[in-house]
Amino acid sequence: MKKGEKMKRCKWYNVCPMKMFYEKGLLDSHWINDYCNGDWKKCVRYQMEENGRYHEDWMLPNGLLDENLHAYLKNNNL
Repeated sequence: MKKGEKMKRCKWYNVCPMKMFYEKGLLDSHWINDYCNGDWKKCVRYQMEENGRYHEDWMLPNGLLDENLHAYLKNNNL
């Protein structure tokens, strides 16, 4: 990639729970900037989705499970 060139957004962004968590203020912008609008091929969620592998909605792009996101989903029946 050339300097100053913008990467395309991840094709899964609009259906990814990370988008909802970010819009609700539950996820720091660095996740979106570094993965969804950045190097999304390094995103564990992206890799698993591309391979048809199940992953929790509350799994972060680096593959760690975030208990705060899990609690939000449970408390809101999502």
